[in-house]
Amino acid sequence: MDFLQLFLELAQSTVRLSTPLILAALAGLFTERAGIFDIGLEGKMLAGAFAAGCVAFVAQSAMAGLLAAVVVSVLLSLVHGYASITQRGSQIVSGVAINFIVAGSTVILGEAWFRQGGRTPALTDDARFQAIHLPFAEQLQGVPVLGPIYAELLSGHQGLTYFAFLMVPVTWWILYRTRFGLRLRAVGENPGAVDTAGISVIWMRYRAVICCGILCGIAGAYLSLAANAGWTKGMTAGKGYIALAALIFAKWRPVNVMFACLLFGFLDAFAIRYQGTPLPLIGKVPVQLMQALPYILTVVLLAGFIGKAIPPKAGGVPYVKER
Repeated sequence: MDFLQLFLELAQSTVRLSTPLILAALAGLFTERAGIFDIGLEGKMLAGAFAAGCVAFVAQSAMAGLLAAVVVSVLLSLVHGYASITQRGSQIVSGVAINFIVAGSTVILGEAWFRQGGRTPALTDDARFQAIHLPFAEQLQGVPVLGPIYAELLSGHQGLTYFAFLMVPVTWWILYRTRFGLRLRAVGENPGAVDTAGISVIWMRYRAVICCGILCGIAGAYLSLAANAGWTKGMTAGKGYIALAALIFAKWRPVNVMFACLLFGFLDAFAIRYQGTPLPLIGKVPVQLMQALPYILTVVLLAGFIGKAIPPKAGGVPYVKER
């Protein structure tokens, strides 16, 4: 296998595996910029994936599954918002509770409804998102180097993949070029000053958690309707936590988030591609070590290469209006 083909295979896998990470990390970016620490990304992704798989199977419609995923994820985000914003409870406890509840309830409901051992029935093509082929991809296939890159790497992904990468500049524009983004970042840095200016800190933070719910729902729908043909037990496999790590690694900046997610996606793709394959100077690496490699390197990167990451000043602190 030549180098170009090997590169294309790894790059294709990297893009596919990075898609849910990018969506979930951008979701966390909205809440953390508003001062809400959300460790419940994992649970909302899993709930979205479960809702998407169930509804898409019943309705035989991928769009219906996507809508169900967004609705369920937003509802969970509102629960987190109510606990941490309105009731001023612990944001960590609320997020962890959502993760635990979703991890258990999806298995129970899935087994009760479908009786297939912790998964939904396999989805047909009509109930899944299909690959989108860009114009002239087949005609340009024969062009040296650039043709295969365009036809095999840039073309042939599901619509949600293109949406995830499009959301990177859109998120940057929202946060840094709109009034909403300016207020959102101000709420995360100095909510007292925002409140003094007559802007509702509570409402801004609720809007942030709603944005987070929408993106987490789409990330979950991608897992069950695009990357797989249905929902399986624990299919997020820690992707919500890796997205949170990528967000910290990127220091809460949208473009850096994309590159961090691509890095973690590459590590995952490399581990999958070379399971059981002898490596030069190392030999055959145990499968278990290769499966754990992305998580090990995530910890190493965060511990050794991130430098000093300074979160929003009001992050994780419930806002109490001064009288």
